[in-house]
Amino acid sequence: MVAIGLRSQSGVPIGELFAQLSGLYFRGKLVYAQRFGRKPAGAETAAFVITPDRGLIPADTRVGLDTLRAFGAAEIRLDNAAYRRPLEESAAALASVPDPAEFVLLGSVASEKYVEVLGRAFGPRLKFPAEFVGRGDMSRGGLLLRAAAAGRELEYVPVIGTVRRGCRPPRLEPLRRVPRSA
Repeated sequence: MVAIGLRSQSGVPIGELFAQLSGLYFRGKLVYAQRFGRKPAGAETAAFVITPDRGLIPADTRVGLDTLRAFGAAEIRLDNAAYRRPLEESAAALASVPDPAEFVLLGSVASEKYVEVLGRAFGPRLKFPAEFVGRGDMSRGGLLLRAAAAGRELEYVPVIGTVRRGCRPPRLEPLRRVPRSA
């Protein structure tokens, strides 16, 4: 369905597209954000996607094949103005919402490619799930899916001034599969 939508004139929501392309990790982020995201005053949605060349855009924004190709040609590097400038501008626009809005980063907090720009825009209002420390992408995706399914919002801590790298936590317990009845 995503492939068909991508080629259609109406496109496909970018959140669904990224979940299809990157699998468990992005699917976990999207499901978690849809479950627990709270729309800031003046914002159109609670879930935004960091793009390679368009900054933060709502997860339900429809994109087509041309946009996907442009994303593929873009470079996500802090020294690349084509990546950094749209992210700075969209983050600044979101940061202008009144307090006490918090902004929860469900992407990698170990890398500066997001933290530097978003940290400058949101300051102490930029948070991340404390349980992310030490986890890889797949583990974070599994953690987010499990938390959303259980209705358990994770504890958030400030990105700025908090330890963002650490020892690998114990593996998540395997989920028990329920056999399908015929």
